[in-house]
Amino acid sequence: MLGFLTALPGAAAQGIIWGIMAIGVYITYRVLDFADLTVDGSIGTGGAVLVMCTIGGMDIRLAMVMAFLAGCLAGLATGIFHTAFGIPPILAGILTQLALYSVNLRILGDKANQTLSVMKYDLIVSLRYISRSIVIGLIFTAFVIGVLYWFFGTEMGHSIRATGCNAAMARANGINTNSRKIIGLVLSNGIVALSGALLSQYQGFADVNMGRGAIVIGLAAVIIGEVIFGKIFKNFAMRLLAVVFGGVIYYLVITLVLRMGLNANDLKLFSALVVALFLAIPYWKGKVLPKQGKAQKKGV
Repeated sequence: MLGFLTALPGAAAQGIIWGIMAIGVYITYRVLDFADLTVDGSIGTGGAVLVMCTIGGMDIRLAMVMAFLAGCLAGLATGIFHTAFGIPPILAGILTQLALYSVNLRILGDKANQTLSVMKYDLIVSLRYISRSIVIGLIFTAFVIGVLYWFFGTEMGHSIRATGCNAAMARANGINTNSRKIIGLVLSNGIVALSGALLSQYQGFADVNMGRGAIVIGLAAVIIGEVIFGKIFKNFAMRLLAVVFGGVIYYLVITLVLRMGLNANDLKLFSALVVALFLAIPYWKGKVLPKQGKAQKKGV
């Protein structure tokens, strides 16, 4: 139990970073209604760009911007595959994700990983300074949520939300749904890559496989946040915050089960089961609650 309590700050810091990534997943999964699997590659792209730019002597803040832009390009590629080539959303994301594996290898200098020591470079977050990393992670979270809350309140943002709600109706109202899908994908993967840039600093390296299974973690954070805080957080900004809380809760649960003796090799299996469980909860509620309501009416 003491070991778990000691590990809580680290789990919280990592959960916040992955929660930022989950915000990007939320944009495509909930706002745009687009099943995008690009994130498994774009988070690694963000980390790789950040590490190589920093090693090359670039200021860490500028390197973060470059990582964000690299993620935007990944989202643009998926958007073009879907809108210009007519490729279904899932397959378009898979194609970009597959291509990004080779791209990330090239960015990393044809190496599987590159290290980034906090003792040598002035990093924004680091595993060595967990308390500072939590504070900075919260600042980044507030900044990202604030910008998104403003953006989705604009005419452009409303048109993206309309595209996700009902693409046919949006087209009937003169909205170019293809361009809105591309903008949504660009923004989503830019945020995912930004999270990857933070993650590579926090763990001290970028790895070509660091994004493997990222979509599962992102979906877990989204679903956990919705199930636990869905009734409380109605505002769009608060829903984004709930996603970050979902990421933190996910990593706290992962830390707990690892401390209880779960084999690390079974972690992916456990993650899939967690996502499946939380995805099933709304379905089960829909099956049980109507029956309860009918029973009450009959009783009256």
